[in-house]
Amino acid sequence: MNPSLVQQRCRPVSGAPLADADAAALLAQVPGWQRVRTPAGQSAIERHYAFADFHRSMGFANAVAYLCNREDHHPDLALSYGGCTVRFNTHSVGGLSVNDFICAALVDALLPA
Repeated sequence: MNPSLVQQRCRPVSGAPLADADAAALLAQVPGWQRVRTPAGQSAIERHYAFADFHRSMGFANAVAYLCNREDHHPDLALSYGGCTVRFNTHSVGGLSVNDFICAALVDALLPA
């Protein structure tokens, strides 16, 4: 049995991005995330988190930065007064890799269910 995404850690990846079917199966394991396209046209996953104020949004963004730096897999963050949008894709493969879904699960685990 494969460990859940939150139990895994990111590893260096290269080669081709995940096949659509593999990406869809992993996306099903991170509810609330959706597939999007980056400005460069690459496939990515993204989720918006809403907060009551800027202080909470900033605290969340800092926690995401710490966690993703530990994993050496860095997202694009869009921070606002009442929220933070997190987007992952893997530049080394030009699209999605398992690392994107691992980090999405780890980010979700920062907040209560």
